[in-house]
Amino acid sequence: MLCTQELLKLELFQVLPTERLKWVCDRAEAIDLNQGEVLVREGDAALGFLILTEGRIGVTRQSDGVEMPIGQHEAPAFFGEVQILTGEVVPVTLRSLTDCRLHRLTDDDFLNLLHECRTFERIIFQYVTKRSRGLESFIRSREKMAALGTLAAGLAHELNNPAAALVRALKDVTPALIELQRMNLVTGRSQLTETEVQKWTGERDRGYEAIVNRSSDPVTMSDREDELLNWLEDYGIEDAWNLATPLAEAGVEIKTLEQLTAPWRNDSTELRDMGVRWLGLSFEVMSTIKGGLRSAERISELVQSMKSYTYLDQGAQQLVDVHQGIEDTIRLFSCKLKQGVTVKRSYDDTIPKILAYGSELNQVWTNLIDNAIDAMDNKGILELATKNKGDRLVVTITDSGAGISEDARSRIFEPFFTTKPVGKGTGLGLETVRRIVENRHRGSISIDSKPGRTCFSICLPLPK
Repeated sequence: MLCTQELLKLELFQVLPTERLKWVCDRAEAIDLNQGEVLVREGDAALGFLILTEGRIGVTRQSDGVEMPIGQHEAPAFFGEVQILTGEVVPVTLRSLTDCRLHRLTDDDFLNLLHECRTFERIIFQYVTKRSRGLESFIRSREKMAALGTLAAGLAHELNNPAAALVRALKDVTPALIELQRMNLVTGRSQLTETEVQKWTGERDRGYEAIVNRSSDPVTMSDREDELLNWLEDYGIEDAWNLATPLAEAGVEIKTLEQLTAPWRNDSTELRDMGVRWLGLSFEVMSTIKGGLRSAERISELVQSMKSYTYLDQGAQQLVDVHQGIEDTIRLFSCKLKQGVTVKRSYDDTIPKILAYGSELNQVWTNLIDNAIDAMDNKGILELATKNKGDRLVVTITDSGAGISEDARSRIFEPFFTTKPVGKGTGLGLETVRRIVENRHRGSISIDSKPGRTCFSICLPLPK
C-alpha cells in the first residue's frame, strides 16, 4: 500500500494536507511491472494518474516504424495528467527499464484533488506545459530530420543517375580518343591531299552541328540508321551496327559516304574503311561528351536547387521568388513524382518577389507537397497554381487523393492531430505550416476537400 512518506518525496504532494494524503493512499491502486514490461502503448487510452515510487520507465515514440527514445521517468515521479485533462490518447509508449512499482488514481479522483487545491492545480499545469513543450520540441526536430531525410534520399537518387552517366561517358571517351589519335597518325602517313582533308573534316563539322542541335527527328534517324547499316555491311565494314547509330545521329547521307570513300574503295589496307570509322568514332565521342555535359549540368542544377531551397549564406528575410521556391521543392521531390504523379502548373507571371523567410516558406511547400503525394499514394495529379490578387498572392496546392473527412478538416491544423497511422505522422507538419504562414508571414491558410480533390490555399500579403 502507498504511504504518505512516499508521496511527500514529490513536491506536488507536499502542498496537500495530511488527511488528503491519506485519502490518496487509500484510493491508489498498486501496479507492479517487471523489467521490459510495457505499461501503455502509443495510441492506447489513458490509464489514469500514475505515481512511480520505485524503478525507471522509458518513454518512446514511433517515427517511420522505428521506436525512438525521448526520455524516461525515474522514481519518485508522476505522469498521466495530460491525457486526463485533454481526453487524448497516450502519445508515447511507456516501458519499464527496471522492476517498477506504480500507484494509479482514477481520472475522477485526480480531478477531485485538482479542484480542491489551487497550489496543487498550479504545479500540475506547470508540468503539463513543460511536458507538452518537450514533446513538441522533440517531434518538431524529428519532423525536420524526417523531411531532410526524405529530401536527401531523393537528392541522392537524382544525383546518382547523372553522376553514373558522367562516369560512363568519361570511361568510354578515353579509349575512343586514343583510337582517333592512332587513326590520325596512320592517315597522316598516307599523305592525303588538302582537298581530301577538307572533305572529311567538313563532313565531320556538319555532323557535329547536327548532333549539337538535334536536327533529326527520331523516325527519320531510325530510317537513316537502317539505310546506313545496309550500306556499311555492303561496303564490308566489320561491326557495321556499331557505326550506323553515330553516323545516323550526325545526319550523314549515303551518297556522301560513297563520294568520300571512292578513292579507297580498291585499297587493300585498313585505309579502305578507316575514314568511315574515323567519322563514326568522332561522332560517337561528340555524342558521349554531349551526354556527359548534360549529366554535369543536371548535377549542377540539382545542387543549385538545394542551395536555393535552403537559402544558404543569406539573411533571415530576403526577397523571395515564390515560383522559384516551389520549383526548387518540386525538383527535390522528383524521385517520388516519377512513380506516377503528373504535375500541372498554372503560374501568374505578374506576381512580384516578396520579402519573406525563404527557407521557412520552402518548408511550407515541402510539407504540403509531401502530404499531397502521400494522399495520392504516389499516383495521381498534383496541381500547382498562383494568382495575383492585388494586395495578396494566393498559392493553391491540389491533389487528386481520397480527400479529408469533415471531422478531420476541423482539426487538421491542431498540434499532434494526424490522420496517418501511428508512427507515420507526427501531427505537427500542418501545424508548422499554419504557424509559418500566419505567425511569420501574416498570411492565411485554408483547406477545401472532397473525394478525389483536396486543395490547400495559402494567402500571403504583397508589398504595396
